[in-house]
Amino acid sequence: MNNMFLQLRWLLFLTLWRMSYETANANRHTTVEKSYLIESNDLEEARNPREKEWAEKAVKKYADAQAKKWQRWNEAMFERSD
Repeated sequence: MNNMFLQLRWLLFLTLWRMSYETANANRHTTVEKSYLIESNDLEEARNPREKEWAEKAVKKYADAQAKKWQRWNEAMFERSD
C-alpha cells in the first residue's frame, strides 16, 4: 500500500516537473512558419475568378452531400419499426 503511494507521488512529481519545464520553454519551441491552411492571400484569390467559382461550387456540393448524409442517418435512426 505504501509502495503504491510512493510510486504515485513520484509520478505526480515528474508530471509537474515536466509541465513546469514545458511552460517555461513554451516560447522557445515556437517556429515562424506560414500556415497556408489558415492564412490566405486576398490578392491571389482575386486574380483567378474561375478558382473562386470552383471553390464555391465545391463547397455547395459538399454541403448538399452532408445534408443528404444526415437526412439518411436521421431516417435510419428514427424510423419506426412496425
